[in-house]
Amino acid sequence: MSCKRYVEMVVKYTAAGKIEPLAVHWGPGQLFEIDRILDVRPAASLKAGGAGIRYTCRIQGHEKYLWLEENRWFVEAKQDIL
Repeated sequence: MSCKRYVEMVVKYTAAGKIEPLAVHWGPGQLFEIDRILDVRPAASLKAGGAGIRYTCRIQGHEKYLWLEENRWFVEAKQDIL
């Protein structure tokens, strides 16, 4: 089962007004640089719920989704079952 995990991001704001994510802070000492942005589009997170601008990114050779929901970033993360 998946849930939303809000994350800290390093982003670049261009003079043209574009937002380009550069890296994801996953946790203390865990900074993952984004190798490439593959796609940007409005989309919903079908696994975790919510919607926003979905960035399809390549991070360490893996394709991952990042969402910008209003002014917060989230990823789909595995939910721990207690």
